[in-house]
Amino acid sequence: MKAALVIMAAGLGSRYGGNKQVDGVGPNKEILMEYSIYDAIRAGFTKVVFIIKPDMVQLMKDLCGDRVSRRLTRDGQPVEVCYAVQDFTSVPDFYQIPAERTKPFGTTHAVLCARDCVQEPFCVINADDYYGVDAYRTIYEHLQQMPAEGEAAMVGYLLKNTVSINGTVSRGVCQVEEGKLSGIRETLKIQLFADGSIADVAEERKELAPDTIVSMNFWGFAPGIFAELEKYFHDFLRHKAGENIKAECLLPNMVGDLLEEGKLSVSVLQSADRWFGMTYQEDRENVAAELRRLHENGTYPATLRE
Repeated sequence: MKAALVIMAAGLGSRYGGNKQVDGVGPNKEILMEYSIYDAIRAGFTKVVFIIKPDMVQLMKDLCGDRVSRRLTRDGQPVEVCYAVQDFTSVPDFYQIPAERTKPFGTTHAVLCARDCVQEPFCVINADDYYGVDAYRTIYEHLQQMPAEGEAAMVGYLLKNTVSINGTVSRGVCQVEEGKLSGIRETLKIQLFADGSIADVAEERKELAPDTIVSMNFWGFAPGIFAELEKYFHDFLRHKAGENIKAECLLPNMVGDLLEEGKLSVSVLQSADRWFGMTYQEDRENVAAELRRLHENGTYPATLRE
């Protein structure tokens, strides 16, 4: 079965201090998305879609896109590669973009920019996260049986395994009932404290249980979701964006609103693997050590670039 891996790589990485998506952190300078691509292809995915900034097209081809296009799927066919540019050309004419705005409009806008590249069930991920081998096997199997409309999936992770001692992180905090997502709230300032406690510190401190399920933007959708994405994004521009040059239309918020409206049912899948990623420069050393361990224990070959 055909399935696409859609990688959101257009973020500016402001807290990291640069384009963390293209930081060669593996033992042979592999970037994190190369591990995602490797895991997805061996799980059964047949297409890779990079969502990038306009000035990153050639860079992405050189970094890994051209190599990916020479890879073969499980049934021996060439992996299809597509580049989707996230910029202001996809913003509808009815919205006047503030002159000072330079950043795109967030993750909902990002996925919508990939619409022309995706005609099959697909998985959406962040470029700067490591999700684990098992996560791709799990979601690929689920995509094979997911209806064309009205259903989606996400791979959930434990909050305690996704925070950074080096600063605050944003996570989609989930409510889960009998394996289904019943609610999700994008929480933008989650802090891990020295005593091991975790709290939302955006306003007053609100404690969060370490075993809370959170979304790391690992979503599975059928292509029918694009109609809802477009409607949601346009409504955001009409009623919420205004003159705010930093306003973002976020996937967890869209999923949460569709849940409330009864338009979407989301299965919460569990992965046996541990997530890790780079939010801050200080996270890099730990991520590099984790990747070395995974190469040494045979999870990955000596290099991903053969």
